[in-house]
Amino acid sequence: MRVASVDVGLKRIGLALCLDKKIIFPQNAIIRKNRKQTSRDLQNFLNEWEIDTLIVGLPKGSSSQDEMERRIKHFISLLNLKDIDVIYQNEEYSSVEAKELTRGVFRHKKDGKIDSIASKIILERWLKTKI
Repeated sequence: MRVASVDVGLKRIGLALCLDKKIIFPQNAIIRKNRKQTSRDLQNFLNEWEIDTLIVGLPKGSSSQDEMERRIKHFISLLNLKDIDVIYQNEEYSSVEAKELTRGVFRHKKDGKIDSIASKIILERWLKTKI
């Protein structure tokens, strides 16, 4: 089973990959330039790794999060995912946790590293529900 997770943001998409149900590897984030480029890059990533299951982080709670949830679901609907199971996972505080985990390890730039660590956390949470 090949599982990937995404932390979809307005500027970056964090990516993580798990090929053996045990070890999760954060991947280079996709820097968003426009919707077409972003969806193409994500589709290429999913195809390259022959992903079976895509875990998508979703915010829960406030009305501003409801708008982001709508945007994320719309973006995912634009992808060609006919052979990929899509599962939505609560991403609550994953970015905060990612920043805490990496404090002092590397400077927090806008290169997507935090987003991909957040994606790793989202995937870890989902895997815990499967064990």
